[in-house]
Amino acid sequence: MTVSAASSSATTTSSTSSTSDSSRTTLSSSDFLQLLVSELQNQDPLNATSVTDFVNQMTSYANYTSQQSLNTSMNSLASSFSSLVTLNSVNYIGHTVEAKTDTAVLSNGSATFGYSLSSAASNVSISIKDSSGNTVWTGTGTGNKGANSITWDGTDSQGNQLSDGGQYTISVTATDSAGNSVLNYTTITGTVTGIDTSTSTPSLTVGGVPVSASNIIGVTS
Repeated sequence: MTVSAASSSATTTSSTSSTSDSSRTTLSSSDFLQLLVSELQNQDPLNATSVTDFVNQMTSYANYTSQQSLNTSMNSLASSFSSLVTLNSVNYIGHTVEAKTDTAVLSNGSATFGYSLSSAASNVSISIKDSSGNTVWTGTGTGNKGANSITWDGTDSQGNQLSDGGQYTISVTATDSAGNSVLNYTTITGTVTGIDTSTSTPSLTVGGVPVSASNIIGVTS
């Protein structure tokens, strides 16, 4: 009976210890120091740890501690930076901005798009698709070096006026006289009506479309 009880107790202790060990997945500074102390206490007197090995271990500990401190500082910095971005983004609300993206919402029967060219283009083809990927309008655009713009009147290729509220995506093909692409990027212009902070990177609502604050390239009013 005594042996059985002892065995049961040992089994319970072993199980508890195993559970406790399995729940520990990280090595703390205290754990590191305990390992070093245990090594010194249990080393073979006839084959003691060399000073060089001990110094290397202490250096590893110092590096480990510094890394932990650096990680904490970086996380704090990232949090502060995100808050700063959000605070600065508030200043855009109510202003009309230009942002790097290719999708706009049809509002009051029109949508304003833009595109930037690295050099003058001899051919500029433009197509606009609806949210289902169907091409609703095609045409040509100006080929000036730098910024170009186009205000689409919201009518399809058959002259039908499309309803406000739909999202439309512009696609621009711009080539020089040698057939090389000279397109840098496309843009939209719209009024900032809100800020979305539900993700790690805050975004602005520009004309009903979410746009990263980092993609804002100009404020027009």
